[in-house]
Amino acid sequence: MKISESNLKKIEGKKYRIAIIVSKFNQSVTDGLVRGAYAALTKKNVNEKNIKIFYVPGAFEIPLALKKICNSKSGKKFDGVITLGCVIKGETAHFEYISNTVSSGIQQISLQHNMPVGFGVLTCYTPGQAFERSVSKSPTADNNKGYESALAVLEMISLLKKI
Repeated sequence: MKISESNLKKIEGKKYRIAIIVSKFNQSVTDGLVRGAYAALTKKNVNEKNIKIFYVPGAFEIPLALKKICNSKSGKKFDGVITLGCVIKGETAHFEYISNTVSSGIQQISLQHNMPVGFGVLTCYTPGQAFERSVSKSPTADNNKGYESALAVLEMISLLKKI
């Protein structure tokens, strides 16, 4: 089931505190993902003061930043984390190693700390695919994975608060 705003009508994010971890590598793509995530969060009334963005050099560094957020005293302040990055396949196996390591690391840390995480790390075969999933003047869940990741984390925060 695709995440859509109609599934989240009852979610009100006013009190939610959200961390966003963003890879600076492929920044033209990740900037679009940030715009999308930010648009979704503010549309769901997450207070701008409750959104904190942390930049890391590349996707490989996202799990370590996530772990630090979850382990730190300030991590207790966050209800959820959105991870944004972009890995584009090149001519070597580097793409597979980075994609698998980042995905696995994020999942393990999320489970270990019971931290809702919106996974917005693109793994694309071409730059065109990355731009299709990140760059939009009017981001929605259908055209921006940052937006979709923000909706996913909001839905998981809401669900976990009920369990």
